[in-house]
Amino acid sequence: MGRNTRKRRTPLATKVIAGAAALAIGGGGLVWANFYASAHEKNGGHNVTKSRQSQIATINCPDVGLELSDVPERAREGVAKELALLDKQITDAYTRLADTRRAQAGDSNFVANAILGPLKSKRTATLDRISINIKRVGGQAPDDLDRLAECQGVPADQTGNGGGGQDGGQDGGQDGGDNGNGAAGPFAEDFINIKDVQPNSRDLQNGLAANGDTGSTGSFTTRCGVNENNLFNSDNIIVAPGVDNGAHHTHDYVGNQGNTAFASDEDLANADTTCQNQNDKSTYYWPVLRLQDGTQEFDANDLGGGAEGNVGKILKAEQAEIKFVGNKAGDVVAMPKFIRIITGDAKAFTNGLANANTSFSCTGFEDRQVTDKYVICPEGSQVVRTSNFQSCWDGQNIDSANHRDHVAFVREDGSCPDGFQAIPQLQVRLVYDVPAPTIENGQIKNPYAVDGFPEQLHKPITDHNDFINVMDDDLMNQVVQCINSGRDCE
Repeated sequence: MGRNTRKRRTPLATKVIAGAAALAIGGGGLVWANFYASAHEKNGGHNVTKSRQSQIATINCPDVGLELSDVPERAREGVAKELALLDKQITDAYTRLADTRRAQAGDSNFVANAILGPLKSKRTATLDRISINIKRVGGQAPDDLDRLAECQGVPADQTGNGGGGQDGGQDGGQDGGDNGNGAAGPFAEDFINIKDVQPNSRDLQNGLAANGDTGSTGSFTTRCGVNENNLFNSDNIIVAPGVDNGAHHTHDYVGNQGNTAFASDEDLANADTTCQNQNDKSTYYWPVLRLQDGTQEFDANDLGGGAEGNVGKILKAEQAEIKFVGNKAGDVVAMPKFIRIITGDAKAFTNGLANANTSFSCTGFEDRQVTDKYVICPEGSQVVRTSNFQSCWDGQNIDSANHRDHVAFVREDGSCPDGFQAIPQLQVRLVYDVPAPTIENGQIKNPYAVDGFPEQLHKPITDHNDFINVMDDDLMNQVVQCINSGRDCE
C-alpha cells in the first residue's frame, strides 16, 4: 500500500488495551464488561451500579459547520481551519475517553470534569475565533455561536443511530473483544443478513436516483480504476482545505492524482488522472473499507489510521463504477468546473439522519439496500456500496459555507427546489470482495467497516462520498449532450 507521511501518536487501540478497557456488546448495548467485572473483583465493596452510571460510550458535539450557512468567501479558509481544529478537539477528547475507563468507573463525575469541561473551554475559544474571522471581513457571525460549545456524553446504553438518543438495548454481560481498534465498533447490531432486508424498503428519500424513463434518459460512464496507484491520505480538500489530516480517516482516491488538502484548483487542473478519458481530472474519493483482521497497514501508527481507531486490512474495490445520469423531469445543464459535492454525512451517528445517504447491498440482491447496517452476503456474493449524489444546483456557487446549501436532492418527481436547476447526477457503485463476518453469541467475528471519526463508532450510517468536478468544458458538454439525447456514452 502507498504511504502518505503523517504525524504519529500512540495508536488508540494500544491506549485502550493498556487501560484494561475491553469493549463488549450485549443485547445491542455497548458496555465495558471485562473492565467492570475485574474492578468489582479487586474491590469487594465496589458499587457496580455507580460504575454503570459512569459508562459513556462516545461524545456528541454540535456540528458547527452545518450551522454556518453564511460565511464570506474571504473568511472561509480561516473558518475551515478552525472547524478542523474543532474536529481534532473532539477526536482528542474521545481518545482520552477511551483511555480513562478505570478512572471513570471510580468517579461518576470524571467525564464531565476531566473531559467534557475542558473540551467546552477549548471549543468556546475556537468558536470565538470563528466569529472574529467572519466579522473581520465584514460578515455577520451568529450572535449565539457559543451555544454550540457544550458537548454531551452518550451513555453506553443509548448508542442508537441519530445522536445517541435512541435506546440501543439493555446492558449485556457478555465478554467481547474490540476487534483490535481500541475505539468502538462495529458490533453485531451493525450487521444484517442481506436476506433479512426487504426488497425496495430503503426509507431515506435522499438516495433516490434522479433519472427514470422520462426526461433526460441518457448516461455517461467514466472509467477511472480502483486506486491502483495506492493514493491514500486522511486529508479532506473540501471540508478542511489547508489542514493536514482534516478527515481523521483514510480515503481512497480515483481520478485526480493531485488531491491533497493543500491543492488549489489550478493544481487539480494540472494534475494527472487515472481516468481513461484524460480530460476527466475530477477527483472521486471515499472512506476506505477495512477488514478488522489484525493486519498492520501502512497507517497502523498514523493519524487517520490506527492512531485514531481505523485499523485492519484496507480493502480496495474490485469495481468502481462511476456514472452520470439524467433527470426524469427534463434536461440537465452542465456542472460548473470545480463544483464540490459531498453526499452522506461522516458524523451522522451524532448529527442524526438528515444528511445520511449511502447504502450497502450485495451483488444479486441489489433491490435490497440498507443505510444503517453493514450487510452479510451469501457465498459467491460481494458487498456493494452505492452513493447517489445531489443533482440540483443553485446556478451560482461551486461550494457553500457548510458545503451543502449550493446543491440539493431532486424531489420524488424529479423536480428541483425553487431556484435550483438539474445537473447530471453522479452515481458511484463500489463492489468489494469481503469475507463474510459471522455472529456468535452476540459477537461479530472478522467484521468490516468504513473508516470514520473515532467518536462515530464506525457506524455504517456515517458512510459518505466526495466529488470535485475537474472535467474540461468540452467533456462536460459531451456528458450533457449524451444524457439529454438519451444516449449511453463513455
